[in-house]
Parts: sequence; C-alpha cells; structure tokens
Amino acid sequence: MSSLKTIAYSRVIHLSHIIDPDIPQWPGDPPVEFTTVAQLPDDGYYLRRFAIGEHSATHINAPNSFYQAGIGIDQYPAQSLIVPAVVIDIQATAAVNADYKLTIDDIFAWEAEYGEIPIGNVVLLHTGWQNKWTDKHAFLNQDAAGIMHFPGFGSDATQFLLNERQIAGVGIDTHGVDPGQDSSFATNRLVLARQGIVLENLTNLHQLPAKGSNLAIAILRLRGGSGSPVGVLALVP
Repeated sequence: MSSLKTIAYSRVIHLSHIIDPDIPQWPGDPPVEFTTVAQLPDDGYYLRRFAIGEHSATHINAPNSFYQAGIGIDQYPAQSLIVPAVVIDIQATAAVNADYKLTIDDIFAWEAEYGEIPIGNVVLLHTGWQNKWTDKHAFLNQDAAGIMHFPGFGSDATQFLLNERQIAGVGIDTHGVDPGQDSSFATNRLVLARQGIVLENLTNLHQLPAKGSNLAIAILRLRGGSGSPVGVLALVP
C-alpha cells in the first residue's frame, strides 16, 4: 500500500485570474461569452452558459496541442496535478527587456541563493506581467506587425531544467511560457513531449516564496482537450 505525502501549509493563494469577457486573449482565440439561461424571478434559480477557448484565462496546455499522438488533458493522472513549485523572479530584467528569455545562468544564480532545484518541481517564472492583466494591449504588447513582446523561458534553459533538474513542468504569468516572439513554441514542445505541466497566465506569484510551495491544479476534464482553463491553488508553508 503506497503512502501519501502530507503537505503542511499556512496559507492558500489563488494563482488563477478571474474570468470575464474582457480578459486578454491570444490573437485568433474565441471570445469569452456568458449567456443567462435562467433568472431567479422567472425560473426560481440563476444559471448561465459560458463559452471559452481551451487556452484562455489561466490555463494548462496538453501534449495534443502540439503533437498529433499526444494525450489530451483528460488523461493527466490526478497525482501529477499536485506538485511542488519553485519561483524564479526576473521582474527587474523583464521591465527593461520585454523579450527577455530565462537563461541557464539565471538558474545558476537562483540556485546559488536557494539551493539546487529539487527533482519533480514545477518552475514558475515571475516576470511581473501579471500586473498588466487589466490592460490587454500592454499584456500582449503587440508591435505594428502584430508580433507580441513578453518574456519567457529560453529553450536552452528549458532543456537544462528538464534534463539536469528533472522538473515536472513550467509556469508563467504571461500568455505563454515561450517568449512572445517565439513562434516555434520551443518550451511548450520540450515540456509537453514529456507530458509535463505547462501553466500560463498565472497571477499572484509575488505572494509565493522562492521554494517550498505546493500547487493544486484543478483541470476541466475535457475529453481530448488540448488544454483547459484551470483553478490553481498554491499551498504556502
């Protein structure tokens, strides 16, 4: 009989944005829509129907979003969605270079202060972009050609984290773990090739310690889903 790990925590923090029709949307994604189906005065209860893209709001990506034979989000094991996390803060650098990519040197600098990233952690990148969420133009930061500019994980750093630190996945407070200019989605592809965790549009990362938190990731079990909006809770020691 397997033993369950006990997680001790003192605070629980929402890492997901509130969803409404005005959230920043990836170009071409379907709009968020709410339609009232029943009203209290007429029907005795209140009910809405909602429509949202699988990669909208705070969300998780699944392997089949980039790989034909990849699994859908409904096939992620429950135990893979409770996972420890570390936070790397690159706010200062991202503030002066919107196209900044996390480097291996950044990882070494973090480890010099906090110790080696433990096996099986999700690495969260705190860029400060969560503060731009209510301004969709600033959040996507598109230039005249429509190219987005926001920071993310460099592919070399992602490969290092996967191979040398055996991480469980990555997460970020921008609209993509890949920098806005990276149309190859290199980090997504690297992590999802291993059925790892990819979380995007996170918030409240400033409330987390550099290490020691645990994440509870509540997916919508959409059959064959390429991803899902998620409620992510951080259990903070």
